[in-house]
Amino acid sequence: MPANLLGLETSPYLLQHKDNPVHWMPWGDAAFSRARAEDRPILLSIGYAACHWCHVMAHESFEDEMTAGIMNAGFINVKVDREERPDVDRIYMDALHALGEQGGWPLTMFIAPDGLPFWGGTYFPPESRYGRPSFNHVLNEISRIWNHERHKVESNGSALRQALQARPKPAEPNELTLDTIAHAATLVAGAVDPQLGGLKGEPKFPQSPLFSFLWESAARNAQPQVWNAVTTTLTRMSQGGIFDHLGGGLSRYSVDARWLAPHFEKMLYDNAQYVDLLTRAWVATQDPLFRQRIDENIAFVIGSMTTAAGAFASSYDADSEGEEGRFYVWSKSEIDSLLGDSAPTFRQVYDVTAQGNWEGHTILNRLAHLDLLDPETESTLAACRQKLLGARARRVPPGYDDKVLTDWNGLMIEALANAALALQRKDWLAAAVHAFDRIVTLLWDGDSLHHAWRAGQIRGHATADDYANFIAAALALHAAGGDPSYLDWAGRLAKSMADTHWDDEGGGYYFASSRTTDLIIHPKSGHDDATPNANGTMLRNLARLAHLTGKQTYHEQAEAILRAYSAQALSNPFACPSILRGALMLLDPIQVILTGEQTHGGWSPLLSRFIALNRPEAIVGHIADASLLPEDHPARMKTASYDPRLYICRGHTCAAPCQTPDDVDAALKLLGLTAA
Repeated sequence: MPANLLGLETSPYLLQHKDNPVHWMPWGDAAFSRARAEDRPILLSIGYAACHWCHVMAHESFEDEMTAGIMNAGFINVKVDREERPDVDRIYMDALHALGEQGGWPLTMFIAPDGLPFWGGTYFPPESRYGRPSFNHVLNEISRIWNHERHKVESNGSALRQALQARPKPAEPNELTLDTIAHAATLVAGAVDPQLGGLKGEPKFPQSPLFSFLWESAARNAQPQVWNAVTTTLTRMSQGGIFDHLGGGLSRYSVDARWLAPHFEKMLYDNAQYVDLLTRAWVATQDPLFRQRIDENIAFVIGSMTTAAGAFASSYDADSEGEEGRFYVWSKSEIDSLLGDSAPTFRQVYDVTAQGNWEGHTILNRLAHLDLLDPETESTLAACRQKLLGARARRVPPGYDDKVLTDWNGLMIEALANAALALQRKDWLAAAVHAFDRIVTLLWDGDSLHHAWRAGQIRGHATADDYANFIAAALALHAAGGDPSYLDWAGRLAKSMADTHWDDEGGGYYFASSRTTDLIIHPKSGHDDATPNANGTMLRNLARLAHLTGKQTYHEQAEAILRAYSAQALSNPFACPSILRGALMLLDPIQVILTGEQTHGGWSPLLSRFIALNRPEAIVGHIADASLLPEDHPARMKTASYDPRLYICRGHTCAAPCQTPDDVDAALKLLGLTAA
């Protein structure tokens, strides 16, 4: 007897739908076997727990008995958590784009029993509006076409298969250079709003991979326009309503051009990348606002997104009590009642008015006061925020998805390790080490990595993003703490990734593991999403591994990635900024090697001086004696010693070994790395 089969799943998103009258099935062979046996198309619905419009469509359609009846009569209905199965989501989102539609969630795709998509969209309303047909109309029309015009299904499916299997043209030799990358950064920066930050127009997304590339290019070149594009964006995000000024944490995006009104869901990946870029910007600018937001966001993640399993959770929902943003917004009367004599000052700074700034409510923001105020006023405001935070804690909180994802944890661990090194915070490094250890315990089987864990159950073979981000985390931990075991982990993970994801023919990494057998194709791309593309991240990882270990295989793999994706990256730098960022490290490597016996348990003043003054991303290594470096490493030719020394190299040129902070200054100047 057909029934809703989601009750045995572990995904919070799937469990949200376990009581729907829709006969949902999880993704798997059983659903496809049933579709073949009954000759019915599959209605594939993909979303995630924190998705506001997913909740809207669920309430309007999936909880409606009449709509569920149409779905159950005409389709095999399959629910997928995009965070649990990003490989499935990637394929069908690409199919939607091939249909000329804009992507988003919920993703609604209609697919044949062999898995081939033939039509789709995102959110469909219960009645025709927003220029969209009603969901029931769509269901009836697709069912009619399936039963009476099957040739249209087959034609669409064949065209989409060809589109999904298309591969980018490999680049010509030497097509990607430092000059062409700098030009691409200038082009991208020209599309950034010079006053408001972010790409021009609305909505505004953090676009972390894009702005991380811009920052890296600006750090290596005299590009004030590029530099300002990043700092303006970070400042506006940090003071806008997209940032939670009471509890910390960045929302997924802002619906307006000013960064005022967010979709209120908080994703681990956004907060990880925000912290990482803020850290690099703070090192260069010493902006106290950036420093404060780093502290606040890390406190939020460690305090509110650490799961009982010890790793980091996926997200917080946008909705509470059935309303988007209800947990986060305020009224003037609430502020006055709670803050008393301090209320007028707080209202002025945080844009609190009687009429509100969003749907009759107030989203706290400091867009009219971008700079921090005098210490006494800031102290008063901090005390006010604590009172409001205490009051907010008594509200019904938004939903919490405590699913542990390897790729997003990798981003957060890397950000924590980098921030710990830059700001000399041992507690942050300890948190990063603990999370890394928990991912290994939960998701490494001794041979390969896995993607998701919740309630004691593993879900999915690791994607390329899982491997790439976790390797980056291992290398960041080695850089921050000097522990050689993390360099060993990076190498071990890189081998496992190559065994299961490397494309021997075209170069680069497939997104899904070769051990994943329930996909119609194995997608492969250089395009970034809200997170960096694995091939771009691996360019940086492989450059680091090549220089730290001397193994030529790593360099060869990196060169193969460049051949596969550099033409695509140059033709559309907005889509592939992580490839360009990775190429900078490969083409113009900056290395710093700390030698000597005292390379653990603290931060060397020599390394700290380098971190404080150097702008571009660097390959950081620790070793007892420079003579133990790879044979072709340029630092081996310098004077070796067991005393602590810092070797700074750019390409194949190294400065004299640094024994004092002044030596570090001189070395950076010699190598052209002195801040402009």
